[in-house]
Amino acid sequence: MAQIKQKGFNMIGTEDVQIPDGNGGYLPVDFSKIRIGTKTVADATLKLGDLGRANPSLARKDEVLRAIQFCDYEKMREISNYFYKVSGIYHRLCRYMAYMYRYDWLVTPYYDKSYNSEKLLSNFNKVLLYLDKFGAKKFFGEVALKVMRNGCYYGYLIVRNGTVVVQELPVKYCRSRFIDNNGQPIVEFNMKYFDDAFTDAEQRNRILKVFPPEFEKGYKLYKQGKLKPQFQGDQPGWYMLEIGAAVKFNINGEDFPPFMSVIPAIIDLDAAQDLDRRKMAQQLLKIIIQKMPIDKNGDLVFDVDEAQALHNNAVAMLQRAIGIDVLTTFAEVDVADMADSKTSTTTDELEKVERTVFNEAGVSQMQFNTDGNIALEKSILNDEATLWNLIQQFEVFMNVLLKPFNKSPQKVLFKVQILPTTIYNYRDLAKQYKENTQIGYSKMLPQVALGQAQSAVLATAYFENDVLDLVNVFIPPLMSSTMNAEVLNRNKTGEGEGAGRPEKPDDEKSTKTIQNQESQS
Repeated sequence: MAQIKQKGFNMIGTEDVQIPDGNGGYLPVDFSKIRIGTKTVADATLKLGDLGRANPSLARKDEVLRAIQFCDYEKMREISNYFYKVSGIYHRLCRYMAYMYRYDWLVTPYYDKSYNSEKLLSNFNKVLLYLDKFGAKKFFGEVALKVMRNGCYYGYLIVRNGTVVVQELPVKYCRSRFIDNNGQPIVEFNMKYFDDAFTDAEQRNRILKVFPPEFEKGYKLYKQGKLKPQFQGDQPGWYMLEIGAAVKFNINGEDFPPFMSVIPAIIDLDAAQDLDRRKMAQQLLKIIIQKMPIDKNGDLVFDVDEAQALHNNAVAMLQRAIGIDVLTTFAEVDVADMADSKTSTTTDELEKVERTVFNEAGVSQMQFNTDGNIALEKSILNDEATLWNLIQQFEVFMNVLLKPFNKSPQKVLFKVQILPTTIYNYRDLAKQYKENTQIGYSKMLPQVALGQAQSAVLATAYFENDVLDLVNVFIPPLMSSTMNAEVLNRNKTGEGEGAGRPEKPDDEKSTKTIQNQESQS
């Protein structure tokens, strides 16, 4: 038998284990190539997790951590969008944060008392219709989701048919290094985008016509070589877009996906789930051990060929059985259990890994899998506070849209406010707004908080009161809380039935009531 020399223990491979070749050298042995029947011995290092096998460049933990460490924004966005598609937890986290707020808004005019009231009402209606056409609620929800997935959103304002639309710009070709006098980001766009995205010249020219004129101007400067790099290590082609026309949104000034730090924990969860599936499959496995007998002298009763025949017979008999293997041996067989005997068998290890995912996200796990209400309300308040910075940016953006209506701010100024209504608190806020109307505050706030457009509130009120005259058509039943002085006076003089509940017949009165009436008579 050839002697095996082991030069050292290596956890990565078996290249240090060698067999002499007879010439003073050694033959390398790769134990992963040793065959057992038709199978090959698996590597000792398990590669767990479906995500890593599906896309190793985006779902490997070391690649994710490397992208975070080196602030590789493009790689982080690619990883974020990949996990948005394949991970249910990440998908729900992004959508939960993006659609938490309802983006209800209210317009308030600030005007001089000498300003014509009819003209004010006319301009006010124009502002409401202008914002209604824009579709702010839908737009802000979509932008918030893009911010969750990509870390930021870039767009360009385009006025069409009396309203404004926002053309989304590719994040990869946008950047913002400066702010204007109003504190808004100044956006730069790399005109190389049109060469990279549209290789056909005719198609590229058609796309340039769709974009605003300054994009075509910037692309011509780029092709003429006039858009030089602006600092060492910079790329050519960056063109500063018109201030006020280009917009940018992010959270707290950061351009990377806000839930990026959660992804490594999701990868760990995927690996733990894969390992758990393998453990469950292993628990279903049955091994039939047939031990070949030996005589009193320790010699084999059957030779190797006979033992092999017995083994093959058992394999052939059980070949259709599921989860059963056959082991034939002459040696004593024992199975060593590596599990900690002190560990409780009722502990669910997956719960620990799942909890880690939500701890990294900073979001309560009970948001998606409620099994109690401890601290859930406080967790929602923290999530609302996290998005409040983005809500303020949306509010500033809506007021930018109203610049055409605020040409004379000394006379009249229209301002938009986004209410702090979320899918969790809008009923409570509407109730509070309703209570505030009793002390003279806005009558429109309760309806706006319930999701009705401000223009619809006003239109409905005018139509019901002035056209349908519902005030006189729908008369509520008279109660003590709605009685007027004339009805009360009639009651005192004995005219009419008076206020209060009608008296019950004697057969419906309680015994105590009859006794009280008899004592008074």
